[in-house]
Amino acid sequence: MYNSKLYNILENLDKYEQNRCRKYIQSPYFNRSPQLMELYEQLVREVNASKKTGLSKEQLWDTLQPDKPYDDVRFRKYCSDLQKLIEGYLQQEIYRENTLEQAAHLMQAVRQKKLQELFNTATRSAKYAANKFPFRSAQYYLNQYEVEQSFYDMAQSETNRHSRSNIEKISENLDVFYLAEKLRLLCGAITQKKLTSVDYDFFLMDEIIEKVKVLNLKDKPPIALYYQIYLTLKEAEKEEHYFKLKRLLNTHGLKFPTKEAREILYMAAQNYCIGKINQGNHKFTLELFQLYEDLINKEILFKDGEFSPWYFKNIVLIALRLGKYAWTEQFINQYSDLLPEAFRENAVTFNLARVYWYQKKHEKVIELLRDVEYDDVAYALGARAILLATYYETDEIEPLYSLMESFRAFLNRHKDIPEKRRKNYKNLIKFTKKLTKIRYGDQDAIKKLRKEIEASEGVADAKWLNEQIAELEGSPKPA
Repeated sequence: MYNSKLYNILENLDKYEQNRCRKYIQSPYFNRSPQLMELYEQLVREVNASKKTGLSKEQLWDTLQPDKPYDDVRFRKYCSDLQKLIEGYLQQEIYRENTLEQAAHLMQAVRQKKLQELFNTATRSAKYAANKFPFRSAQYYLNQYEVEQSFYDMAQSETNRHSRSNIEKISENLDVFYLAEKLRLLCGAITQKKLTSVDYDFFLMDEIIEKVKVLNLKDKPPIALYYQIYLTLKEAEKEEHYFKLKRLLNTHGLKFPTKEAREILYMAAQNYCIGKINQGNHKFTLELFQLYEDLINKEILFKDGEFSPWYFKNIVLIALRLGKYAWTEQFINQYSDLLPEAFRENAVTFNLARVYWYQKKHEKVIELLRDVEYDDVAYALGARAILLATYYETDEIEPLYSLMESFRAFLNRHKDIPEKRRKNYKNLIKFTKKLTKIRYGDQDAIKKLRKEIEASEGVADAKWLNEQIAELEGSPKPA
């Protein structure tokens, strides 16, 4: 392929973005080369074609310089220049969306050029942009610092230097940005340390924590939220930290860019709930469900108008654990169209099957899962586990044994499955097979199997296995 990097970049632009990028490249302010415009059109045409032609660089050259022999150095220069133009367009789009940064840069330009006639206009524009800006993340305070700094420089050049200035505002905005960002980085480091052996040393971090403890954070959302996340990480045993974080999210969640709210702030609260659930504290199942509901209602959960299949599956599972069967079916029907098209059919089939399994509608489970092959490994594993449990609960021993063999072969065949996960599912198969050979009330065999499960390092669907053991020994199902 002629230039895979350029092609891949353009593949990630939708039709609207391609059109805006075209206008950018057409502007003589940014580009005066008709060859670059022609190269862009050829590449976009190929990206959008239903049937790819696989243009070679020689073919592209013929459209750029039809009367000249192919020159590889020159062609690569065209590609490089076009990539720089596309990069410039992407930068411009980010800049266009950030009205605060535009206001700050206008004030900088006015100051540098000493355009006194624009002083009041630039100042009013900056204040208007700040008042209209919807977010109060750390970035907001950095932009305000830049605005106040430019205002100070402009004012000092034309007013009495002995009059009171805005130095306090400059300092305050810088302090909020600095403290919030330091806390955000610290929280990220603590979270990473839980997963790896990596450790970090932060300059002045102890002093910052001591300072933040005594600050009035009521009107400083980024410091308040990241400090509260820090407390949930450092003192996880104190559940009051989580509930205060939840209150702060209710108050300030919409004051942050969607990505930051979804991937950092709300994710910290979710991770806390998941940690508590894994420790056996099941009241946090409802807490996690309420977080998911909040994310949906505030439309923070959706990324580019789409519903993450990962979130979709987790929400279904948590709702089912709470017995919210009608809610879950309505959720699947309401939001399935927002799933990425490539995942949609698998996600809907799998999650509906999970609903029917919780409702003990075994025939519907088998009907949905028996002949379906999932492209996604996570769905494939989950579907086989549900089908295995369904066959066991309905005493379909022959299909169960057949599935166990094919399931084991699937685990051996797919080398991309992490080893720990593979072992957990192999343990599920092994212990389910042992379950089929135990007679009801055989306490010795039941006790032996329970000890084996407890001694194993990990078992997929261990809760379900323990429920089946409890039924065999005539005990109530474990909570």
